[in-house]
Amino acid sequence: MKSIELVEVGPRDGLQNESLIVSTADKIVLIERAVAAGIRRIEVASFANPRRVPQMADAEAVITALPDWSDVITIGLVMNVRGAERALATKVGQLGAVCITTDSFAMRNQGQTSAESMQVAQHILALAQEAGRSAQVTIGAAFGCPFEGHVSPDRVVAMAIELAKAGPCEIALADTIGVAVPAEVTALVRRVRDAVPGMPIRCHFHNTRNTGLANVWAAVEAGATTIDASLGGLGGCPFAPGAAGNVPTEDVQYLLERSGVATGVQLDALIAANCWFTDVMGKPLPSMVSRAGPFPAAQQRD
Repeated sequence: MKSIELVEVGPRDGLQNESLIVSTADKIVLIERAVAAGIRRIEVASFANPRRVPQMADAEAVITALPDWSDVITIGLVMNVRGAERALATKVGQLGAVCITTDSFAMRNQGQTSAESMQVAQHILALAQEAGRSAQVTIGAAFGCPFEGHVSPDRVVAMAIELAKAGPCEIALADTIGVAVPAEVTALVRRVRDAVPGMPIRCHFHNTRNTGLANVWAAVEAGATTIDASLGGLGGCPFAPGAAGNVPTEDVQYLLERSGVATGVQLDALIAANCWFTDVMGKPLPSMVSRAGPFPAAQQRD
């Protein structure tokens, strides 16, 4: 049976754009519930400037309070060397570096040009490796930029080839603003796989234009090994106008498992976590599966 790894990004990407500041205690419960559901890699925080991303001001406190799981990889997102140094001072298991395809978005997101963001990402990878930690890298705005529009796949492939030289554990292609469609996803995932053979490809989709789940399936069919998802479908980028939520973890799990692709994640536990998280956020969450419920229903499975 084919399998796909789900990376839960709710505690970071799901929350970073929310105006309600979630307590450290509730973030820890969110992470623990995701792990209890079967998630084994989870983005727990971003080491961003707290003045720019107030939701992530408690990154160190969250990581300090987490259990020392032997079978779970915690990820800390870092945008610069200072963030990497902060992350490496904690017990976080993996660093996630980010570079951006366009100068306009890179300047707003990280205060760097696109080329500079690649150089910094490579430096972060080296720092993590020197410290004995694993590290991965995400190519942001891989399918389109909120300021410059279309992004050439040639640019993304060239970035992937250069980044692979730094030895990340994987390269992620992020549809940061939710503009991709399945045909583009299929083509780009295949091109990147061919350009960096043997490098695992992770994909990160936002559902801004309601193509997120279709893009997940296209990525899986094209050979991506890992998919990012956010409990309830929350998410967005503070520096990308109009970027709506991530694909919901519950919906992605349902899509894949019902299609014969194993995730190792339990849908009932995700739906229960969604119900709890809805109360924390004080509003309904975008996930459709949590509203409709699993199929077959519990009484139909007996």
